[in-house]
Amino acid sequence: MKIVMAIIKPFKLEEVRDALTGIGVHGLTVTEVKGYGRQKGHTEIYRGAEYAVSFLPKLKIEVAVAGDLVTSVIDAIAGAARTGQIGDGKIFVMPLEKAVRIRTGETDVDAL
Repeated sequence: MKIVMAIIKPFKLEEVRDALTGIGVHGLTVTEVKGYGRQKGHTEIYRGAEYAVSFLPKLKIEVAVAGDLVTSVIDAIAGAARTGQIGDGKIFVMPLEKAVRIRTGETDVDAL
């Protein structure tokens, strides 16, 4: 089992969710986050004053999947979230040692 974590642009959420649903992934967690990468923020003008925005709004998506689905999940997220512009995001994959569904007590892959 793996946790796939993706940082994406907020307006790409529905496309990513649809892509994941299309490959059979039905559960995900979404968190609003702020951060920066190579683009290092940008400047904006508000009421005539220019100011620097160092941390850009992003969404963090976390999906727990069986090991054999990882490549499909990565491809689905990358394909749906890509705009070709700087700041499209990143995908990270981490091992998941144990999963338990609280309601039923199912464990590991059955709990996903």
